[in-house]
Amino acid sequence: MFDAIVLPGMDDGARRARPVVRLVLLTVFLDMIGFGIVIPLLPLYVRSMGGDAQTVGTLLGAFSLTQLLATPLLGRLSDRVGRRRVIAVSLFGNALSMIVFALAAWREMLPLLFASRILAGATAGNLSACQAAVADVTPERDRARAMGVVGAGIGLGMVLGPVLGGVLSEHGAWVPPLVAGVLAAIDLALVLVLMPETHAHAAREEVSHEGVVARARATITRPGVPRVLALYFLVFLGMTNVQVALPLLVGARFGWDATEVGHVFALLGLATLITQVFLIGRLSRALGDALLLALGAGLLGAGLATIALGAVPLVLLGGVLAIGLGLGMTNPALGALAARLAPAEARGAVLGLAQSSGGLARTIGPVWSGMLFARLAPSAPFLAGTAAAAIAIVLALALRPRSGP
Repeated sequence: MFDAIVLPGMDDGARRARPVVRLVLLTVFLDMIGFGIVIPLLPLYVRSMGGDAQTVGTLLGAFSLTQLLATPLLGRLSDRVGRRRVIAVSLFGNALSMIVFALAAWREMLPLLFASRILAGATAGNLSACQAAVADVTPERDRARAMGVVGAGIGLGMVLGPVLGGVLSEHGAWVPPLVAGVLAAIDLALVLVLMPETHAHAAREEVSHEGVVARARATITRPGVPRVLALYFLVFLGMTNVQVALPLLVGARFGWDATEVGHVFALLGLATLITQVFLIGRLSRALGDALLLALGAGLLGAGLATIALGAVPLVLLGGVLAIGLGLGMTNPALGALAARLAPAEARGAVLGLAQSSGGLARTIGPVWSGMLFARLAPSAPFLAGTAAAAIAIVLALALRPRSGP
């Protein structure tokens, strides 16, 4: 299944990276299936335990906040002790959190549900470590393509996870999180048995002898890194607007229900997946990471503006398609840019900070989007996202001298 999309047509150096990229793809695929199984069901679990919509928001915010704090620490730790160990620890924490989640669903204990999501956020550092592992073994010219492969694994998992969660929930509320925990345990076993360490021991030794504060300051202030962190924030802010406000908008404007909303997000995910599997390699080699990022941000902004102004369903779906194409370009390009601008000994730290910058957007974005929707107009969150995308284009073009084809 995965061999067809793992770095086809690359040179001998890239072919040697295939086992690592293939295993990383499988890792994020299984991880995202587990994530997709339980996340759409969270509001139902909270309601069954006596919570309301505000409780759901607090629960999601607790996960995002702990992820925001923990991811850069786990990324830096991967520079010191290796990618493989951090990925394994993260998967163990994920499996344990899902078991606690299943127990909370079985006993209908809301505090236990909060504990499970806080633990999941605190150990959700495997994505940045996986990206760092791919960057370790992939030549720079193929890095955006390899990041696109990782994104394809995420997309596949997020498409299949909700479907699987809906089927499993018919057998009991505790079954979906338990299955997600089993998948994480299988993933952990595969990493422990099959995954090699990709980060050189000499680089880890160099990092371990430097002060944490000094290294963190040097990492954040490296040329280009602050712009990449800002780009992560802006892109994820636009994506959060889609996740929060789009279901509300199509309901208010067209009277669509959960079935139509599901089809809309399926179109979004399919466009992103196709872009990352079939287009990202050619585009990154032709344009370079920075221009590719600018193009993706332009499509994201155009799609958001189209949704804001689209008065008929077909126009709105065109905007959704543009957003899917844009996200399929921006996410791999962001990962490749962050890896390019970071030294090998601090690559995990930079990618961890980048994921935390996106996590900050996911923490702020839902509140901001909901406020704009309720207090101004249904189109307001999408117009704000268009403005964020415009700023992202400017920042991406400013990085172009550091990221040629």
